[in-house]
Amino acid sequence: MTVPEPIQLPDIQSAVDTRKLPIEAVGIKGLRLPLVVDSGTGPQATVAEATMTVALAPTVKGTHMSRFVEILEAQASPLTPASFRTLVADMLDRLGATGGRIDLRFPYFVKKRAPVSGVVSKMDYDVRWRGAFNGRDSYTFRMRVQVPVTSLCPCSREISVYGAHNQRSHIGIEAGFTAEMTIEELISIAEQAASCELYGLLKRPDEKFVTERAYDNPKFVEDLVRDIALVLKADARVRGFTVEAENFESIHNHSAIGRISYWPNARSPDADAG
Repeated sequence: MTVPEPIQLPDIQSAVDTRKLPIEAVGIKGLRLPLVVDSGTGPQATVAEATMTVALAPTVKGTHMSRFVEILEAQASPLTPASFRTLVADMLDRLGATGGRIDLRFPYFVKKRAPVSGVVSKMDYDVRWRGAFNGRDSYTFRMRVQVPVTSLCPCSREISVYGAHNQRSHIGIEAGFTAEMTIEELISIAEQAASCELYGLLKRPDEKFVTERAYDNPKFVEDLVRDIALVLKADARVRGFTVEAENFESIHNHSAIGRISYWPNARSPDADAG
């Protein structure tokens, strides 16, 4: 096959823009690709969805969209929180930007052992890593986990002759760190605060255990967010956090929700530039 000779093509994106308006964030969204992640407990293959953006100077007409994809395609080694920072920095270098952000969302699986029978199964959790530079020397990293749990209503248990209404709940924890914390550790903080944690596979003795465990450990949505916030505040590795909980009420056609945010001396997670 004859290879065509290279030709010179105009680079419109690098042209000068005369409108003098900087763009806070420009890039790609919804890119899905296989990745290997490792938060400190070993590598795990997953499929991530990426949003990648950079800030654009007022004189630059456009960014080079293909370079975002090239950056992730070149990621061969397992992605760790440390190498994630390097990835964001490389993106800025490739795009000639001073600020930018990469947002990765991916399912993460934890092998769990049933509380009585000991049978092993996997539980899936939604995880988000977000790394952002707001200027070359200002980097922030956030990790978010969404953890499904059981919550049982304290009021229902108190006023009922027998039984109490309970439901599945979603706990979301987004945190910034001063030192490393694994995905599993953040998940565990949420599960320990719930009426009971969930499992992928349970036998009858396990079902009895988790039912009684939830009954003995009732939690309002307010209890969930407060108990988790206390644990996170006491952990020196956690620089700031937002805790959210949603109870999918079993006796109503609406949810109960709660949220606590604590970001001392830090920007809100949603304020990161790029």
